[in-house]
Parts: sequence; structure tokens; C-alpha cells
Amino acid sequence: MRVLLVEDERPLAAALSRGLGDEGFVVDVAHDGVTGYGMARHGDYDVVVLDIMLPGKHGYDVLRDLRTAEVWTPVLMLTAKDGEFDQTDAFDLGVDDYLTKPFSFPVLVARLKALVRRGAPERPVVLTSGDLSLDPNTRLVRRGEVPIELTPREFLLLQYLLRRAGDAVTKGEILANVWDSDYPGSDNLVEVYVGYLRKKIDVPFGTTSLKTVRGVGYRLAPDVTPEEA
Repeated sequence: MRVLLVEDERPLAAALSRGLGDEGFVVDVAHDGVTGYGMARHGDYDVVVLDIMLPGKHGYDVLRDLRTAEVWTPVLMLTAKDGEFDQTDAFDLGVDDYLTKPFSFPVLVARLKALVRRGAPERPVVLTSGDLSLDPNTRLVRRGEVPIELTPREFLLLQYLLRRAGDAVTKGEILANVWDSDYPGSDNLVEVYVGYLRKKIDVPFGTTSLKTVRGVGYRLAPDVTPEEA
């Protein structure tokens, strides 16, 4: 089993390389993000262990660029950054597992073996409706060939609507899936964000894909239907 270890703390990298070697792994080491990305992109590895805070190229950027290049080798983030948003960002970018420092070496070995057994998973397909597309891995949104910049909440709203493309969805369903089922505020917030989204995905392109369905909620579809206004 071939492992690429991308870790800039050289004593830790050396210790992990020895330990993983004793467990039967063949380990290659990179000490910066640029080198690590090149090796992961072009090498034949069963799993990558990737630090976040790396010189040359940030670990998140390494991960994002690998997934953009359709390199689906399983990646385990090994890092001292343990905030919940750090982990959420990593999983949004396509990481397969996340382990914080300090860590248990037997747990690391067990998780790496589990990732190797599962192999490279099939990744989510790009979500589309007409010429509007959203890639959950790279977080790129486009209308045709034109990129669209969205805030994190607008991205989540569009992602949910694209997953339900063609369906009429209620404000309550949107709140439960894009915010939280226990969100204490008014569902008028949904109207506000739908307005924000329309100004980015429809208005500049002269399209009307995100429609209000009277008495129900909203529908995202490439074509306008008579009951929509």
C-alpha cells in the first residue's frame, strides 16, 4: 500500500514514515504543498495524508486542485486545526477523513487501512439545470462558461435547489436543509436569499430559471411554466 505523506514538520514526518513502514506501507514524503500536489497528481498512491498549514501551497488548495483535476485518491487530513468549520471546509472540498493532532498512531493506521479498503469513491456529479451548473467538489458555479461568485449561504441554497431541480419546494423545506430545522427566525429570510440568488444566476443573463410558485414556494428549472410568476 503506497502512502504519500505531505507534512512540513520534518521530525513528525520522519517518525510517521518509519511507523507506517513498520505497518507495511510504502511511504513517500513531501515537505511542502507544491511538491505534495505534484506527487499526488502524478503518482500512483492508495492514500494521501495531508497537512493543512503547508509552505508553498496551502493544504486546502492542494485538496481543491486535486479534486478539480479529477484525482480521487482518498485523502486524510492530519492537522492541528480542530475547529468545526475547519473540518467542514475540508469535507466540502472533498476530503475523505480528518484527524487532529495530537493523535493516536494506531487510530491513524486503522483509518488509513479503512480508506485503502474502500478505494477511491465515486464523486458527486456536477449538478445542472439548463446551462446552470454547480460542482460540489470544486465549488464552482457557472452559467454556460461564465463563472458566478456566490456567498457560502447562496451556494448552499443553489445546491439544494439544484438537487431538487424541477420540484416546487417550500420555504420550510429550504430552511430545514439550508439553514437548520430549529432556525428561530422568520421564513422571510428565504425570500431575501432567493432574491440575492436571482440577482446572480438570472438577472445578469436575462433568464428566469428561479421562479416563485404561488402558494407553494420556489422552483428551479431551465424553462418557465405557465403557473409560475
